[in-house]
Amino acid sequence: MSPASDPRRTAGVLGVGATGARAARQLSSADGIDSVVLAAHGERPLALQRSLGSAARIGEPIAADVGVVVLAGPVGAHLEAARRAIDLGVDVVSTSDAISDVEGLLALDGRARAAGVRVVVGAGFSPGLSCVLARHLADWVDEVDEIHLSRFGTGGPACARQHHRALAARAIDWRDGEWVRRRGGSGRELSVFPDPVGSLDCYRAALPDALLLRPAFPGAARIAARQAANRRQRLLALLPMLRRPHPEGRIGAIRVEVRGRRAGEVVCEVVGAIDRPAVAAGAVAGLAARWCLDGRFEPGAAGLAPRVEPVPFLQELSDFGVRAAVFVGVA
Repeated sequence: MSPASDPRRTAGVLGVGATGARAARQLSSADGIDSVVLAAHGERPLALQRSLGSAARIGEPIAADVGVVVLAGPVGAHLEAARRAIDLGVDVVSTSDAISDVEGLLALDGRARAAGVRVVVGAGFSPGLSCVLARHLADWVDEVDEIHLSRFGTGGPACARQHHRALAARAIDWRDGEWVRRRGGSGRELSVFPDPVGSLDCYRAALPDALLLRPAFPGAARIAARQAANRRQRLLALLPMLRRPHPEGRIGAIRVEVRGRRAGEVVCEVVGAIDRPAVAAGAVAGLAARWCLDGRFEPGAAGLAPRVEPVPFLQELSDFGVRAAVFVGVA
């Protein structure tokens, strides 16, 4: 077998929108990866392949000669693609932030373990980087009581449409030992993001973060996520988007707050990150794919929080310009 066809050194990318294209670029330049396979659907993969040169090729990204595939296509298509990948022994990294996708992918845990396949769920900006930061903050306390996440901004058009739909759908939070569903667009809460984003009102939305964090923090009484929105976005959430989304997305931010106990005292630790969501999501997905190829994750289906070593992961992300900041004096 030639090095170019060695599945341990080959990555596939299915969906080359704003996030997938950045994941492909990161993987194509990574040490230890000989080839990136792009699906030939439309002109965009061909243009990306030409820009990447010999590091990329057009083909089937879910195949026996591929070691890991990054699923970065539209929500709703990730579950079936993951099933095909597992059957072929291909590791999976999904960037979807849709509750339906996340629930379906997590349910593949037994199937993935039996096949010896790693399925990384929610590997984007939020969820994704937010989950790694929550895991990192949890190491600063002795006991985790609550985790609260907020996010602002979108990646490409598909991400913007998903965020629009999330505001109109039912939110799911973990609260005092049970799952609680509430109306999207409710529960206003002011969140302070890193500058220049600053303070924004955030609301409940159909976000999968609690589903991904709960397995990592079984002792937490509350896990909740909110999405920044203005009055117009909330009022129009039930309607189709009236404005064409920005093709690459603008600046975005996440805030992660962990409340718990340290040495018997109640403490609150907060970190945040600011970046273009598609750029950060592509970096997280690409790095997760590399960790799959390196065997740094155990087989099974889970998010990043239960399985990642946060400090090494964040250190490698910083090499791509994705960094977090600690909030001082902000509760």
